[in-house]
Amino acid sequence: MGVRQPRGGQVVPDPTAAPEDLFEKCRRFTRAREAQAAGLYPYFVPIMGSEGTEVHVEGRRKIMLGSNNYLGLTHDPRVMEAAQKAARRYGTGCTGSRFLNGTLDIHEKLEAELAGFLGKEAALVFSTGFQTNLGIISSLAGRGDVIIIDKLDHACIVDGAILSQARVYRYNHNDMTHLERVLERARREHPVAGLLIVVDGIFSMEGDLADLPHLVPLVHRFGGRILIDEAHSMGVIGATGAGVHEHFGLTPQSDLLMGTFSKSFASIGGVAAADENVIHYIKHMARTMIFSASMPPYAVATVRECLRILKSEPDRRERLWRNADRLKAGLQSLGFDTGLSVTPIIPIIVGDNVRTFFFWKVLFEMGIFTNPVIAPAVPENSARIRTSLMATHTAALIDEALEIFGRAGRQVGLI
Repeated sequence: MGVRQPRGGQVVPDPTAAPEDLFEKCRRFTRAREAQAAGLYPYFVPIMGSEGTEVHVEGRRKIMLGSNNYLGLTHDPRVMEAAQKAARRYGTGCTGSRFLNGTLDIHEKLEAELAGFLGKEAALVFSTGFQTNLGIISSLAGRGDVIIIDKLDHACIVDGAILSQARVYRYNHNDMTHLERVLERARREHPVAGLLIVVDGIFSMEGDLADLPHLVPLVHRFGGRILIDEAHSMGVIGATGAGVHEHFGLTPQSDLLMGTFSKSFASIGGVAAADENVIHYIKHMARTMIFSASMPPYAVATVRECLRILKSEPDRRERLWRNADRLKAGLQSLGFDTGLSVTPIIPIIVGDNVRTFFFWKVLFEMGIFTNPVIAPAVPENSARIRTSLMATHTAALIDEALEIFGRAGRQVGLI
């Protein structure tokens, strides 16, 4: 669009100029095609077959170290049979929202089971994890309220905060001193506003934990409420696998919990858990639930069976953590920088984007499937290869992967 000369410091659009084509930005976007042309494009890789810990791409075997299938349940025969039984009884989908024809008895059974598992009065399931955070945040907070988020919180938390139209503040990652200053400023500027702090339990690209022992009492001191995103921690950490809130013994003080089913629970969907009156309110106010088709029956049945296995087989979590320790110790002994990780999410910090893509490609060609992550998913100049473990990885597979990491790291000059 054309512009006239600035008037009083303002750029005034020229009404006689031709309007800009909305699609022009699409034609100008060339970064992905440049990476494709260079043979370094790492995304949308079609997997042709999977056994969980190993996948097949174009007929070639890869060790899967890029999945959030932490408990290795996506291929468990009991889980697959539960999904099949539900599909045979209820069909393949609900074809409607929970408000209308989309509530099945198994939705309500799952909600009751999850409420008990997470130590809360009530729970509500959503169709995806992303929608869960969007729905929780935008229904509870609005104009006149304040939301405070960690600078490394997941994109769905950021988007939920934007959608809410509340005043949003951010604090440096896991920096409680900075958070206290931000809280003081927020209260000074908005002394009577409703206050919500949202934080990841396990940060999905760093693999570290939220500092809940300091964060929770700090939030409450300023009259706020806390939402803990347990997407990567539910099923992984805590005495029963309920999440980071359980790990730190802070379940009663954790006002609101969120989890997803697309990781340890081998399916898709999400859950909010809190006091009954809070869940009742979200149930009637969250647009992402009201106006979205409900979780399909086979997904609900999958989650219920995974929850049953999680409760009855605690050794799965123990195997997961043993595997994580084995991979991280091996990577560190090779000389790789694994950043802040203390969980089964183990990044290899590279820094430069192009070098990260090149490292990914070498690993991929040698037989390992990993995830290259660049800004804005991580801070600038901290691009990385993200790896994650499953309970079903064997020691032999991990050792094979470490041998490949060593060869690939030396080839690209990282170690």
